[in-house]
Amino acid sequence: MTSSETELVRVLDQDGRFAPSPAAEQYLPLIEAISDAELEQFYRDMVVIRAIDTQATNLQRQGQLALWPPSRGQEAAQVGSGRAARAQDTIFPSYREHAVTRIRGVDPVDIIKLMRGVSHGGWDPTDPKNGNTRLYTLVLGSQVLHAAGYAMGLSFDGRSGIGDPDRDEAVVVYYGDGASSQGDVHEAMVFAASYQAPVVFFLQNNHWAISVPVTTQSRVPLVQRSAGYGIPSIRVDGNDVLASYAVSRVALDEARSGQGPRAIEAVTYRLGAHTTSDDPTKYRHTDEEDIWALRDPIVRMRTFLEGRGAAASFFDDVDAEGADAAEDLRARTVELGPPPVSRMFDHVYSDPHPLIEEQKAWQAKYEASFEGGQA
Repeated sequence: MTSSETELVRVLDQDGRFAPSPAAEQYLPLIEAISDAELEQFYRDMVVIRAIDTQATNLQRQGQLALWPPSRGQEAAQVGSGRAARAQDTIFPSYREHAVTRIRGVDPVDIIKLMRGVSHGGWDPTDPKNGNTRLYTLVLGSQVLHAAGYAMGLSFDGRSGIGDPDRDEAVVVYYGDGASSQGDVHEAMVFAASYQAPVVFFLQNNHWAISVPVTTQSRVPLVQRSAGYGIPSIRVDGNDVLASYAVSRVALDEARSGQGPRAIEAVTYRLGAHTTSDDPTKYRHTDEEDIWALRDPIVRMRTFLEGRGAAASFFDDVDAEGADAAEDLRARTVELGPPPVSRMFDHVYSDPHPLIEEQKAWQAKYEASFEGGQA
């Protein structure tokens, strides 16, 4: 079923009260089954990643990074969907999914390495400790094609739809409202729908494609774009971590079980700049920012937890963990040195290549010629 403008899945209202929208009714059993520990983990994830995100922004301002894409305001969409995925699922992020990558096991410093320019990718996506998380993508939209192709491969290899929830696999791909206008995204949806690939298209509609508002990008809700390809699509309040979790959990279960692709439009807002090279004061009004600040996903979830009796000590502990994580990020960032020159040859090809080996040997010989005052 396609969600219209009024059919937004929401569990918590703006003030953090449990007030499910009509579209959320079908998800209530799943939400009510979430344990107190899981609810607190959602909150912890959001607070800690915001602390890390703020620290990374400061590090860029102080010359430690070339660039940083802030995720402030989008934590609920990412934490909810990230926690909904199973360990065997594969994640294809864009370049702002700091919460998702951390949940999957990626060290935030590996993102820093990419943004600092000392690594071409940041982390090894084949390393189990990184939770089947592919690399950040700066060529917008291309990761959606990659995800659709990978999901098709899962189907061809019999790794989804076999009826075993512990073995069936799915793919989640993240992209933004701006990327949703890219041809790559639409081509990916054509193939995913045609081959009934087990992929969930997770669109974070943060209302701005750099300086272009979503109202200019599309005359209809973006959720209708995926629905137009025959993909069951739904719209969710992206600032409500409970709604994001429930919708993502169901969509992934359906995709994993062989029912084909699913699409989610998470309606959220980028509270900060597009990246640290951007100045949002040039194109948007503070009145709009003030309205969305009242819908802050962290404040909303804290109010909800307080209403359930969460102790003040819990919130103090989470704040302390965030401060420690941010300080650790700073300390390890300033300790990063330049990569060895030889690293430029290491990942040109997936297998050893004689020409690359020859060039690497020449470079080593050339570098050695400067030792001891030679050359």
